[in-house]
Amino acid sequence: MGLGTWMRRIVGQSGPVIPVVRLHGVIAADPRPGRLNIESVEPLLKRAFALKSAPAVAIIVNSPGGSPVQSRLISKRIRDLAEENGKPVLVFVEDAAASGGYFIAVAGDEIIADPSSIVGSIGVIFAGFGFVGAIDKLGVERRVHTAGRNKSTLDPFLPEKPEDVARIKQLELDVHRVFIDWVKARRGDRLKGADDDLFTGEFWSGLRGLDLGLVDALGDVRAVLRERYGEKVELLPIAPRRGLLGLPRLGFAALAGGAIDAIEDRALWARFGL
Repeated sequence: MGLGTWMRRIVGQSGPVIPVVRLHGVIAADPRPGRLNIESVEPLLKRAFALKSAPAVAIIVNSPGGSPVQSRLISKRIRDLAEENGKPVLVFVEDAAASGGYFIAVAGDEIIADPSSIVGSIGVIFAGFGFVGAIDKLGVERRVHTAGRNKSTLDPFLPEKPEDVARIKQLELDVHRVFIDWVKARRGDRLKGADDDLFTGEFWSGLRGLDLGLVDALGDVRAVLRERYGEKVELLPIAPRRGLLGLPRLGFAALAGGAIDAIEDRALWARFGL
């Protein structure tokens, strides 16, 4: 907070301060900057909730999803801190709170979206490639030795086996159940659609999400906070602190890995037309 802000508060010319945490990006355990995970997000959340005078904490979500584990850990940490500090959480959706992004958004006491935001996608996906035909054409022999008959499940260079698909499907159903239970626990009677509509993995606009009870209102962070806390309300961005961990990786392998990660991230966003 700048000197000017402090002076305005001292002379009584300022309104309440609302900490704002921006969660933007793909959700993944990868510790690189730009990814959302419990390691990168928790310090921001702790700083936001530590502001005792704040009447609420605002969280901006802009994510196409990613790791279900990291999504759950972040969402749960938001709730834990909210209950420990007795503060309401307002979640604002920008371009997307989809899949894991929506899992995180549900941690809010209220979800406010832009009419054109993408929300929902309450489902689980497992995707890969099969190179059996390609390896045959190249005349390459694949040699795999395992201890444990299921260790090579869905090996992309071996023919797909029905039993492997069945195991992956069961795993997806288990994770999907966790997602559904969390949404129902948090949204409760606010949900206005049938399970067969809400939990198919489909996604909607913020406007349609309001009708379905996936969000509570339409708007943006500045307009809503000014309406609720007065024209003098001050938004305090909670940004990551710069340090050695933020330095870019060097070398060809790092560049190649970063390019692949960028392609994967781009594919997740592109799924929602973003």
